Amino acid sequence: MGAGYFIIAILGCADGSANCTPVATAPVRYETQAQCAAAIDATLADSNNFDFPTLVAECRQVRAPASASRDERRSLVPAKAERS
Repeated sequence: MGAGYFIIAILGCADGSANCTPVATAPVRYETQAQCAAAIDATLADSNNFDFPTLVAECRQVRAPASASRDERRSLVPAKAERS
């Protein structure tokens, strides 16, 4: 395993923030939790195309394999597309 990084996960919530479902992951990777947290508001503002009354975003730490490449695209990846 290589070093870790942070991503922003977008969650759709049916009733406030109690029952939330992952709906997308922003593909930008951040070196630190602080960089990730600083980008949450802008990413959430760009995430208005999901059919949920409430959307929330959170930073999640990911452990990257040593051979992982850095992908800096700015579009959201739907959560269903991440499953293989």
